[in-house]
Amino acid sequence: MSGKQDAGPRIALLVARFNSMITGHLERAARERLLREGIAEDRIESFHVPGAWDLPQAAQWILSEGRHDALIAIGCVIRGETAHFDYVAGHASDGLGRVALHKDTPIVFGVLTADNAEQALARALPSGANKGAEFAESALSLVALRDAVWELDEP
Repeated sequence: MSGKQDAGPRIALLVARFNSMITGHLERAARERLLREGIAEDRIESFHVPGAWDLPQAAQWILSEGRHDALIAIGCVIRGETAHFDYVAGHASDGLGRVALHKDTPIVFGVLTADNAEQALARALPSGANKGAEFAESALSLVALRDAVWELDEP
């Protein structure tokens, strides 16, 4: 699939609901940046999963349909008193990496990992350094790079 359509590439926003106060801000910022970059609203599709653990499997399902030019996986894992943080963050990172290597569709790793809620909020609130816009920029850059590489093969 090429991102050269007049309305722009099709972008999937895959968002974990856990820590939704944070992931909601990230999703909104990503969507707003995509719109500012000229991507039509109907080219941006949101999907939601319970938590960050579920992101890799859902990403695989979504990308298997072949309808999207990029996927932004958004989640937030905050360290607690047990090793659960390490398992969830590691699974999300490793799983999304494996899916990315087996698909020709760029996947942006938009999972915040923080020691506490304050750190996560500082990276998600509109008044702070909201990373959602950066995730959107990364997706568009990767689509452009992939398309440029693919064009090298054309006669």
